Amino acid sequence: MTLDALDVTLLDLFTAEPRIGALEASRRLGIARGTVTARLDRLERSGVITSWGPHLDPAALGHPVTAFLTLEIRQGAGHDVVGEHLATIPEVLEVCTITGAGDLWCRVVARSNADLQTVIDRALGHPGIVRSSTVIALATQVPYRVLPLVTSSSG
Repeated sequence: MTLDALDVTLLDLFTAEPRIGALEASRRLGIARGTVTARLDRLERSGVITSWGPHLDPAALGHPVTAFLTLEIRQGAGHDVVGEHLATIPEVLEVCTITGAGDLWCRVVARSNADLQTVIDRALGHPGIVRSSTVIALATQVPYRVLPLVTSSSG
């Protein structure tokens, strides 16, 4: 989808202030409220906007430890079956099929390093997983973000 300057401005505004509302956005931008809602609806229908829900902080929810598991799966086990197993573990935040040394990459959180071992053990409880490696995140230099893609592609 091609974004114009108004789309970029709306995305920037609603990313910075997700609770602003269409009326206030229209006032600030000097455009009709209907234009704001029509643009947001179009961005949502096209998949650019995927959610209006709040962003949750695992650390604030009592899970300050973040780790990344690289999993190798048994030939024939299937990525989807292992992914379904991992989806049953609340501390598994994300799972991606990858290239390279492993087959799946998982972002997990835990209450402590000891709890992380429990999370890893639960993840490895599937017979389709043959090997894993884990790294613990010490700090986040750049949090997950997408808005820079929007602003750089509109220029």
